[in-house]
Amino acid sequence: MKFEDTSKEELYVQLKLRIATGSEAAFRQLFDHLFFPLSQFAFSLVKSKDAATEIVDEIFIRLWNNRSDISSIENLKVYLYKSAKNASLNYLARTAKRSINEPFDEIHVQLTDGYNPESLMITSEILVKIREAVETLPPRCKMIFKLVREDGLKYKEVAEVLNISYKTVDAQMVIAVNAIREKIKMHLDLPARKIFQKK
Repeated sequence: MKFEDTSKEELYVQLKLRIATGSEAAFRQLFDHLFFPLSQFAFSLVKSKDAATEIVDEIFIRLWNNRSDISSIENLKVYLYKSAKNASLNYLARTAKRSINEPFDEIHVQLTDGYNPESLMITSEILVKIREAVETLPPRCKMIFKLVREDGLKYKEVAEVLNISYKTVDAQMVIAVNAIREKIKMHLDLPARKIFQKK
């Protein structure tokens, strides 16, 4: 089963069931699909590539070792993002790099240059302007924008991962979209509008 063949939500359910029965192929498919975005998410918090990689490796090892309990996980993707967030905050607390009470207020989120159908439809000039606008966003707003637009999480999933309300996610996305729209309004055309559609 491939990610293109079915909805991602349905695929995560299928992978979860197969992993619960010990399917190494299903586990590898999940790992291959989510390792990079989870590592990027962890890196945005801990600022160490090695630490982020180790955090995500440990999450997947723990998931495999406890695969008999995987069926009780309601949303596997959200569970893994929350695990990455919690492990990253624990790492920061252990290394005393940041107060765990305010993890998202001072972070620098690096947006990736990943290619997707939407970005291919937007001219490089508009992409530069979008990146400039995103870089000026407050850290929490930038994190939310990245999770929604780059990592493909839904608003309710982002709210659950970051332990904030759906309305906060919505409000922060409105701020992000308005900032980006203002920056590119002279260049905004029909294909570029796709990035602003609410999920």
